[in-house]
Amino acid sequence: MRLQSSPELERYRAEVRAFIAEHSPGERTHTGVRAPDPEQIPKLRAWTAALFSAGYLGQNWPPEFGGQRNPDQAKSFVVAEEIARARAWEQVGAGPLASGAVIAFGTPEQQAGYLPKIRSGEHLWCQLFSEPGAGSDLAGLSTKARLVGDHYVINGQKVWTTNGHHADMGYLLARTDPTASKHRGITAFALNMKTPGVDVRPLREITGTSDFNEVFLDDVQIPITDVIGEVNEGWKVANASLGHERSGVAARGVELFGQLGDLIDLAETRRCDGVRPLDDGATRANLARLATRIHVTDLMSKTVQSRMIHKTEGPGDAPLVKIAFSEVNLAAAELGVRVQGIDGLLTEEDDAPIADGWWQDAFLYARAYTIAGGANEVLRTVVAERAFGLPREPVW
Repeated sequence: MRLQSSPELERYRAEVRAFIAEHSPGERTHTGVRAPDPEQIPKLRAWTAALFSAGYLGQNWPPEFGGQRNPDQAKSFVVAEEIARARAWEQVGAGPLASGAVIAFGTPEQQAGYLPKIRSGEHLWCQLFSEPGAGSDLAGLSTKARLVGDHYVINGQKVWTTNGHHADMGYLLARTDPTASKHRGITAFALNMKTPGVDVRPLREITGTSDFNEVFLDDVQIPITDVIGEVNEGWKVANASLGHERSGVAARGVELFGQLGDLIDLAETRRCDGVRPLDDGATRANLARLATRIHVTDLMSKTVQSRMIHKTEGPGDAPLVKIAFSEVNLAAAELGVRVQGIDGLLTEEDDAPIADGWWQDAFLYARAYTIAGGANEVLRTVVAERAFGLPREPVW
């Protein structure tokens, strides 16, 4: 396993860094996987198109769809790292997920119709998987799809749909065979979000923003030509597409190191009765513990990157990195608020909050990372069962 970077990769990193500095539409003002404001959407569509056009996104797509003939996954990791380092916008929406499904399972007509529009930024996608009664247990979804002639009629509700209010297309899972077992009878669809019967309702969150949405589907008609993969094989489609674009694992350590640097600056420059937080032994100890956890998480991330490149990744690798990142990220946000003292009560809506209220927003959002993408408790069970082979039921 090699964790060091090569001179060639460092030259590529410098190239990517220069491209981001020249073409990025600006820094994200909020942490996390957040939805942009409506007025930002045109610039972010153009940014997506620029990244694809320069070959920085979609490197592992088949060449006939714009990918590279000999893609180097390490370069995809570099792109993700540098976007995170610059706090720039990554590709907005579920385009990476949808493209993975269409490339692996789509018809030639679907590939020719959808993939160029993902590359150009014309289509922003959202992920229509989770439901009020099927979040971590996705196979328990109950949205129904009934075949009527040459189309399916969809009825149900989705929730936690990030960017649903911006999306042109939705990557939808619905149950087409209610008599089958939980993991059978599910079908994947491409849904035009402007179809009659699609009702998108933004959810106002504790942060004050609306990144998630409820999506109600009332007799929505989807042509059979928009079924992705085989009917009743949607579970296989979804799982395969989830593993198609995974370069985001590279950004974890970079994000945390950026927060650590900001935290140290805050502890050095903040004054309370003339005393800096950094002069307090307990604060220094907390920073040291956090720095140690960040370094460990970064090494875990790089280890998984190496295993992915060499195709030796195990079933517990990605879940463990997600668990570690989300919990260290939460600890960093908590400490960022704590070192502000009483000013930690101020938010971006108040007068003169520290760092424009960035730490308060990060604190409110950080808990979501421990739930989104698989709740940490569920992921620990996945690691136990799939990586360590522990029994599903207790043995007494």
